Amino acid sequence: MVRIRSSLRLGLAVPVALALTASLGFLPASASAAPRARSAAQAEDADPVAYIVNTATDPRTIAEVKQAITAAGGTVFTAYDKIGVIVAHSAAPDFGARLRAVPGVRSAGATAGTPLNAAGADDAGAVRHLSASEAARIAKASDRGAEPLEAEQWDLRAVKADKAAKINQGSGNVTVAVIDGGVDDTHPDLAANFSPSQSASCVSGKPDTTYGSWRPAKPEYAHGTHVAGTIAAARNGVGVAGVAPGVRVAGITISQPSGRQLMYAESVVCAFVFAADHGVQITNNSYYVDPWQFNCLDNPDQKAIIDAVDRAQRYATRKGTLNVAAAGNSRDDLTAIPGNCVQLPAQLPGVVTVSGTSATNSKAYYSNYGLGVIDVAAPGGDMYVPSDTPSGEGGVLSTVPGGEYGYEQGTSMASPHASGVAALLKSAHPRATPAELRDMLKAQADNPGCPDEPYDWNGDGAVDAVCAGDRQVNGFYGFGVVDALRAVE
Repeated sequence: MVRIRSSLRLGLAVPVALALTASLGFLPASASAAPRARSAAQAEDADPVAYIVNTATDPRTIAEVKQAITAAGGTVFTAYDKIGVIVAHSAAPDFGARLRAVPGVRSAGATAGTPLNAAGADDAGAVRHLSASEAARIAKASDRGAEPLEAEQWDLRAVKADKAAKINQGSGNVTVAVIDGGVDDTHPDLAANFSPSQSASCVSGKPDTTYGSWRPAKPEYAHGTHVAGTIAAARNGVGVAGVAPGVRVAGITISQPSGRQLMYAESVVCAFVFAADHGVQITNNSYYVDPWQFNCLDNPDQKAIIDAVDRAQRYATRKGTLNVAAAGNSRDDLTAIPGNCVQLPAQLPGVVTVSGTSATNSKAYYSNYGLGVIDVAAPGGDMYVPSDTPSGEGGVLSTVPGGEYGYEQGTSMASPHASGVAALLKSAHPRATPAELRDMLKAQADNPGCPDEPYDWNGDGAVDAVCAGDRQVNGFYGFGVVDALRAVE
């Protein structure tokens, strides 16, 4: 039976007690469980539900399906005709079933699924902010010529980004879009490298390019800003440095402005298409598509979600965009998930899937893994494994809204390290296709191989994960930990 979790974001791997609370909270016991049906009377007063309708891409079929949407009691909110994805709204309880019977419709389903209840954990408020006194102490320990807080950035040293920066910091012609909960472009470590023309809000399912629409809805929504800093915080004598401090970074907001920042399929489709159409070379995806941790082909709603997100990311790839995604924080062997079920977007073909490592290069306790699923690994942090920094903190330090800095951990922190290295590769090889970049990212990685001892992260004597594979490729590291120095040499 596939386990289902709520919107426990990929970004922060919460302590075990909180994670357990979250996982028990609200969803059906199976990923394939159908949404609850509503009566006609309930539907009359219900708010419209968002649906994804996937069709053939010829204009005639798309026009006929749009007419069928209206006839079935829905409205067309927006359409991405080039990939055959229509976003519709309807309060009719049988809307999805009626659309699936329309000729030319490949799949159709609600994007929110079963109504969500409180999950008990939300990583957006869990960042540990760096205090002024801590910052002063770290600045004293940083080497001359380094950024003031660089002594605390064990993660940069782990991927050799500090050495790479002396050779090539990346090109301003390369942009990495952070598809996330918003980026604070006013942060002093991000402002110089931020690209407003390649940024937007896709929260509704269609792009809003109003100036500032890409910023977090609330200051405590630190996730996207933290990710952006890891990729491209400038070497400007302020705060921290990014893996590729010379490249551009954009923000595409996809999270609903709620306490748990839900990220639905229509927003993700919008983001991939917008990034591709605005010349973004790399996207970072540190999330999974809500409300399901895994989407399964035997559920009509989830099948439609898989189809739509895959169409969008494939479109981006065809347009020259490499998509990089976090593997997830549930300690799952992704090769052992039963049924035709995948985590989106990490397990889609062509997407670079990134696992997380600790300050000692071991698999982070929370990180998903799986031979043939994980492409590369990168520092995600691990609160149980201290670093050799002035604080000894095991998390990753980066930018957070309001000009501040903070620590987080998770594969959400690993993915931007890989995106940053990919941006360095694109800078060095501007004509490289997404497939070529993906191959280079794997080729330059440094693989420590499976651990010699059984993996027991909490020391209780039980084996917590089995690393399949060898020094060339394995389930913990894929082809290895990304290496920024090799990317620029």
